[in-house]
Amino acid sequence: MGPPESPLLTEVLEAHARRVLEACRARGLRLALVEASTGGLLAACLTDIPGASAVVERGFVPYSNEAKTELLGVPMEVMRAHGAVSPEVARALAEGALARSPVDLVLAETGIAGPGGGSAEKPVGLVFLALAGRQGPGLCERHLFSGSRREIRSATALRGLELLLARLTGA
Repeated sequence: MGPPESPLLTEVLEAHARRVLEACRARGLRLALVEASTGGLLAACLTDIPGASAVVERGFVPYSNEAKTELLGVPMEVMRAHGAVSPEVARALAEGALARSPVDLVLAETGIAGPGGGSAEKPVGLVFLALAGRQGPGLCERHLFSGSRREIRSATALRGLELLLARLTGA
């Protein structure tokens, strides 16, 4: 499993998760999450907080390409052309979840947490995060995080919560 999360990181993730839940509750918004590399870490951060069920409607963990297609409608052609870790797939994951869920906002991520699986073109730590919503434009960000598998997954979760907060608060 590796070393435990640092207490500071755990506190930061929890504080951000609380702010996301409060902002969604205040606006009457529901969320869905698509976690292709964090494996449910974002959902766990949010649902560790009492009352999260008023906001978090569902989560998807489409680890395989088949799951991305079956659950969220990501075309295999897109994955063959661009790879599962690409902005095109991140956007398709977010849009697929939005189309299949009674939610207002979706955060999706796809990445390479390591320690293997990277290449010169797509190194370990490469992550794409995408937002799709019923209101406002979608967005997709590229990040290259460093560290252990646990650190990359935690950095991805933290940046995902920051993206949600920025969208919700207009910051």
